[in-house]
Amino acid sequence: MEKSSLTALVREHLETARRASSGRSATTVYGGHEHQLRQTLVALAAGQEMEEHESPGEATLQVLRGRVTLFAGDTSWDGTAGDLIVIPPARHSLAAREDAAVLLTVVKPR
Repeated sequence: MEKSSLTALVREHLETARRASSGRSATTVYGGHEHQLRQTLVALAAGQEMEEHESPGEATLQVLRGRVTLFAGDTSWDGTAGDLIVIPPARHSLAAREDAAVLLTVVKPR
């Protein structure tokens, strides 16, 4: 069994994102290429965006800190700490309204 402190990871990766020229930092918390389930902590400095991209499978986004907006086509969803957003199976992007950290959970199809 493994245990991780999401609170510590959020703090660490937000500091890294603030210093990075890209304004972001990420780490795989669980899973990887050999697993179907993958959880990734993503930290974004205020005003930064993950550009539009495809969804690799069923996915959710749990907002751990800050405020974000998920965009898919003409639809958007605002999220704050504690919110869980189901990512639609369509191209989408994510914008940080303030320094933010999210836990992206993806189940890749077999």
